[in-house]
Amino acid sequence: FPTRSRQGSSPPASSSLARWPMSIRLRELIRNVRACKTQADERACIQKECAAIRTAFKEENNELRHRNVAKLLFIHMLGYPTHWGQMECLKLVAGLKFPEKRIGYLGLMILLDERQEVLMLVENSLKVDLHNENQYIAGLAMCSLANIASAEICRDLSPEIETLMGNSNPYIRKKACICALRILQKNPELAENYTDKVASVLNDRNHGVLLTGTKLMFEMTRLDANTVPELRAQVPTLVRVLKNLVLSGYAPEHDINGITDPFLQVSVLKLLRVLGAGSAECSDQMNDILAQVATNTESSKNVGNAILYECVQTIVSIEAESGLRVLAINILGRFLMNRDNNIRYVALNTLVKVVATDINAVQRHRNTIVDCLKDPDVSLRRRALELIYVLVNESNVQALVEEMVGYLHVVEAEYKEDLVTKICTVTDKYAADKRWRVDTIIKTLTMSGAYVSDDLASSLISLISKSPEIQAYTTCKLHEALSAELHTVAQTLVQVGVWCLGEYADLLQSGAGDEHLTPQQVLDILDKVLHDVTTTVTTKEHVLNALVKCAARYSGQADAQARIGSLLQPFTTSIGLELQQRSIEYSRLFSREDIKAGVLERMPALEKKQKPADAMRAAGGRAAQSNGGAAAAPQQPA
Repeated sequence: FPTRSRQGSSPPASSSLARWPMSIRLRELIRNVRACKTQADERACIQKECAAIRTAFKEENNELRHRNVAKLLFIHMLGYPTHWGQMECLKLVAGLKFPEKRIGYLGLMILLDERQEVLMLVENSLKVDLHNENQYIAGLAMCSLANIASAEICRDLSPEIETLMGNSNPYIRKKACICALRILQKNPELAENYTDKVASVLNDRNHGVLLTGTKLMFEMTRLDANTVPELRAQVPTLVRVLKNLVLSGYAPEHDINGITDPFLQVSVLKLLRVLGAGSAECSDQMNDILAQVATNTESSKNVGNAILYECVQTIVSIEAESGLRVLAINILGRFLMNRDNNIRYVALNTLVKVVATDINAVQRHRNTIVDCLKDPDVSLRRRALELIYVLVNESNVQALVEEMVGYLHVVEAEYKEDLVTKICTVTDKYAADKRWRVDTIIKTLTMSGAYVSDDLASSLISLISKSPEIQAYTTCKLHEALSAELHTVAQTLVQVGVWCLGEYADLLQSGAGDEHLTPQQVLDILDKVLHDVTTTVTTKEHVLNALVKCAARYSGQADAQARIGSLLQPFTTSIGLELQQRSIEYSRLFSREDIKAGVLERMPALEKKQKPADAMRAAGGRAAQSNGGAAAAPQQPA
């Protein structure tokens, strides 16, 4: 920073040097901004400096242009408008000195983007600097190209980048691969121009070049799937690169926690995953090296876990051998025992995706997965529950459903209905013992509170009506559930219990042991439900139906008939129209002995209520069959 001479002389007033003291250094500007106590002080400081910078730009002060642009970048970082300094960046880029170009290219990348037309003015400078003898100037040009180049600039400079990918300098080759990424992202149709170039890149000894080369190949496969078959020819080269990394000794320049260049290993594994998917030949070529990575990588550090995770993802994505898949799932099982919740979450998330490929291997880790339901971390519990739901089968349904029912105590309210539905679904699908199935569903619905859908009630009623051997047992269990405080029982479960009491009251009267209930006990429960403050109008309608059904079941018992009449009588004057109409109709039905028995006879077996989507599919199937039959009819002989 020039200052006055020791003799006290100063430059002429007309000289630009006379104005140098007005321009402060970047560090002084930062110090001044930090010293501001209020937002107004900061704005005043920035406005004063911006005025000084504008004055310097107008006077074409070339000596201090790079310093002023650097301060402008700092002002831009603070959130103040700096668009008026964009052209100064272009002037610095066109300069000859490295410090000027460095600040100029940095300003381009920060102050400009590909949507601004002024960027077209720098294309020629980029083209010249790409071939500069100074590798760092060429690197600056390639960094700018990789960050802000538009599709037109990328297309124009693509031949230069192709040439630089074969440069003898590894620094230049690495930067050229990064530029090629940008070019392909903006112009995917140019991918075929780089297919031959990546082969030479993969034979490079420099790890930086290899890393950018694998990234380039991965991007090519993502942008154009047609390049995958052609790039599969590079699988042996990639396997060799990965083998050298796994089996190489200690390399200080690439070692991270005892593992050689984990970033390159992860990049190669990701690329192998894409190239091996759907190709048995390529999968066979990489089976051995994947097994070596899975067995030789140390899992005590997070670096090793990252590589093992990518290795597992690659194994489950390619056409791997069954033994290799079991090895991958066992690695995920080890992850589940890790203390780090992030690693355990990744393991559960991956197991959910791969359980369909080898469910028996995942079943071996069932106990560890179940333990995750007891973890304080809610995200782990949700993932474990999702995985357990997939693992349920005929042999383990009782053990896993018991764990899922236990999870009902701690599950969040917004997920309780979904959990109840899952429990009832797997119980209905896999449980062979009908009594256990009924006990589990009733227990689940009792614990779920208000989070019960109507479909579950329909499913339970269908099961009971189709199973005469458990009708008395189920009705007694429901009677026991209704004997508790009704505000803790879901109204859906109350309705199912009331329906069963009305339908099967006669079975309970003739039952033995735990399956025996007197008319007095049945009517006491119906009376309790009917007059409870938590009972909804819909449930009361079910109770009236059950009462008139009980009148038919207890036809020869005068005490029961009298009590049923006394329970119905108050509702003949109810303000609820439906309740009033039902009670009046049922009271009149008492005196019609000729039709009462037929109207109130037991309901036949009920079909499970279909969901709207299932009903539409069934209707569509029937329509297709009818259309097919109609179309085929004219072909039959008369």
